[in-house]
Amino acid sequence: MLLHRPVVSVYTVPTDAPEADGTLRWDSTTVVICEVAAGDETGTGWTYGPAPVGDVVTGQLAPLVEGMNALDIPAVHDAMCRSVRNAGRPGIAACAISALDIALWDLKARLLELPLARLLGVREEQVPVYGSGGFTTYHDTRLAAQLNGWVHGQHIPRVKIKIGEGWGREVARDLHRVRAARHVIGDDAELYVDANGAYTRKQAVRVGRVLAEHGVGWFEEPVSSDDLTGLRLVRDAVVCDVTAGEYGFDLPCLARMITAGAVDCLQVDATRCGGLTEFLRAAALAQAHGLEVSAHCAPHAHAAACAAIPNLRHIEWFHDHVRIEDMFFDGALDPTGGTIRPTQGPGHGLTLRTQEVEEYRVA
Repeated sequence: MLLHRPVVSVYTVPTDAPEADGTLRWDSTTVVICEVAAGDETGTGWTYGPAPVGDVVTGQLAPLVEGMNALDIPAVHDAMCRSVRNAGRPGIAACAISALDIALWDLKARLLELPLARLLGVREEQVPVYGSGGFTTYHDTRLAAQLNGWVHGQHIPRVKIKIGEGWGREVARDLHRVRAARHVIGDDAELYVDANGAYTRKQAVRVGRVLAEHGVGWFEEPVSSDDLTGLRLVRDAVVCDVTAGEYGFDLPCLARMITAGAVDCLQVDATRCGGLTEFLRAAALAQAHGLEVSAHCAPHAHAAACAAIPNLRHIEWFHDHVRIEDMFFDGALDPTGGTIRPTQGPGHGLTLRTQEVEEYRVA
């Protein structure tokens, strides 16, 4: 079963309010969608990144994979990775490979008339998620409404907010928002925070000690994820689990984070690291070192693979991406109760609403 040339479309969707974290502000999200066909079936994959990701797929990857066997995903994946050697694997090229790899897995499952989770082999029928948003631009009322919706509306027992506002220059407000979040969700729900690398090492340690007083169990990127020594220092000094990995654009990068002892839980993003092929490899590597993994963002892209791995902690139910995936696809999953069940099918169970989302198309 030979692959046809992949087709790419790019969409930009305005956020429903201004958003920011500790180190970045934005008012829209761009999603690059790849569709690849073989026989009478089409697989769909996507990544969140700039429009030039689509150019890499169209100009470099699509001619390469056309005519390869749709069932031989390792061969296609290796060919794509080799082809970007001189272009540079991390960043845009990695996102392009990721989107196409996700599409290939969806296609293979559809050709075999299986849900993708069944093709990979289900370990758990239900996969835990955590609500993620709590942007630093939210005032207390909006923050409370979002947290209430997750914890008391959808009964998701774990949530995350952004801190580190203004590159760590608003610590008092950060801690006020943590206290406000704990008040809203109550004592029983898990509270996580994400600093997006905004703090210095010692600053992160000081903040981490206060976070522990409010029962925060997850401190994401307290310092830059490039600072493996700093992550290890903070990890050794605080009670919260220290986590990172979302910017691991290939397996060696994630391996360095693991062997540095930098994290208590490894975050992996299939839309950046090289697709589900590399996501599964990263999960196995983490398991070999006694670590759990958490899927970063793009929850519907990760759902099937997360049902298959034995060392999963959870999937990030990220506000922006959930909103887009609900808008763009039929078959979106329901996280009520704090879990999703990714065994609908065939493939990953999603169908692109091409006509309905045309207004957002930019390429």
